[in-house]
Amino acid sequence: MSLFLIMGLVQVPANAKAASTTLKLGVNDKLSAIEAVSVKGTYYVPLRKLADELKWTLTGLTDGIHVAGGTGSLTLLSKDGGAVLKDGTTVPMSTFVQDGNLMAPLKVSAYLGYSISYAGDKYLLRVKDGSAQLTDAAYTDKYAAELKPKAPVVPVTPVTPAEPGKPGRTVYLTFDDGPSATTGELLDILHKYDVQATFFMLGNNMNEHPAQVKRIAKEGYGLALHGVTHRKEKFYASPAAALAEMSGANATLKKLTGVSTTLIRTPYGSKPYFTKSFRDKVLTQGYHLWDWNVDSYDWKYKQNSDRIYNTVMDQVNKLKASKTNPVILMHDQKATLKVLPRILEKLKKEGYTFKLITKDMEPLNFWKDKR
Repeated sequence: MSLFLIMGLVQVPANAKAASTTLKLGVNDKLSAIEAVSVKGTYYVPLRKLADELKWTLTGLTDGIHVAGGTGSLTLLSKDGGAVLKDGTTVPMSTFVQDGNLMAPLKVSAYLGYSISYAGDKYLLRVKDGSAQLTDAAYTDKYAAELKPKAPVVPVTPVTPAEPGKPGRTVYLTFDDGPSATTGELLDILHKYDVQATFFMLGNNMNEHPAQVKRIAKEGYGLALHGVTHRKEKFYASPAAALAEMSGANATLKKLTGVSTTLIRTPYGSKPYFTKSFRDKVLTQGYHLWDWNVDSYDWKYKQNSDRIYNTVMDQVNKLKASKTNPVILMHDQKATLKVLPRILEKLKKEGYTFKLITKDMEPLNFWKDKR
């Protein structure tokens, strides 16, 4: 059975040929390198790759990812919370992580004004807008040789770990003190390895490097706060001073990106300075306090990449025994760029996936304060 111009759900009958295959995705009149995976009759694609292909803007939010492009926008909520459409309607929509990629239903494109064509007998799966010139028949004739899968593929079972991730196998990579002059290189590395990370940024540095803040947001990384000054005598002068720094950093983030966050990490970590009086003042305003359980010591060892690498992996391996997810502290600095690819390659090889810290997760901090 052939189905053309399906809007919305790209769901395939159980007996359809393509239901047991991975199909190459067509984008307008060209065949892209994106592979769409059939899961229970719905085709999923790597969200970031599709966004790059269609020039969408991805913005990381505390509760999900905002997707804008085509003629519309929507917000994919975390924890399989569905998608909030432009008119405020929430529709069912699930995502999962596969090989480090956030996989989203191709139907996302339908809500942004694109049409989707599917024909199982022709191995056709195509997303297009008004710029497409080829008919579906002409398209399949043009790419007939490339469209047909070389061999049947067993349907993929989605990996949908319950928050805060698959026990012991989900990494929360975090970077403090940015943005900096080398943030662009850091983001290039993360993009190359297709991993997610959360940035705890300083207000002063955000003002100094606004383009980097906007890129972090646009590319869907996690947005979080580290205060304004990173000066102990100023930040910890009083609970009111600490709150003022977080609020000030949040105002800067909102000015630059249009969004704010509730995720915070205090300078030098929350112990011993961020005592109960500080926490009561700041956390009652809705902020969520995060520390770490893996310290890379990249701030200390700088150019000693071997020392940083071994420090990280030793701590990660100790957490593996207790099935504890690593929350890795690194810094947005030039020295970290040298060792980061090696760490990412090792973690991916060992089967770890990378996720963003979100506001609905139980915070990990030294005080065990769950607010």
